[in-house]
Amino acid sequence: MTKKAPFWKRKSLADMTAQEWENLCDGCGKCCLNKLEDADTGEVALTRVACRLFDDATCRCGQYEIRKTLVPECIQLTPEGMKDVAYFMPETCAYRLLNEGKDLYWWHPLVSGDPETVHQAGISARGITVAEFDIPEEDWEDYIIEEPGL
Repeated sequence: MTKKAPFWKRKSLADMTAQEWENLCDGCGKCCLNKLEDADTGEVALTRVACRLFDDATCRCGQYEIRKTLVPECIQLTPEGMKDVAYFMPETCAYRLLNEGKDLYWWHPLVSGDPETVHQAGISARGITVAEFDIPEEDWEDYIIEEPGL
């Protein structure tokens, strides 16, 4: 008997169910770190400055269901919108990887079976953030970091 390939290898992003789509999130929290985009080059720099809704202990949004109401500039990923925002997502992000035709890393909870492997592998934003309201936006440049896990 042949084992069935996991859904992310069998389906396109657009063909995934809502639950499959949500399960792609590895819980790294890097998408919740504020980014700075160079207007001239389009280069995106990651900062340690986390969104005001980010929970550093869980690496999840503290108000996920109503995040767009509380933070209108929050990027809500959809299969249709991936082509426009994929460049803005972390390089290790499952949505970005699959959009680029790549596979998930060994530490992704869907592969490892353990939601802690993303943290154990040093990929997540756990323990490295500063709160958005504690740092004036004009100082965010001082908090630019290399993406964890790269």
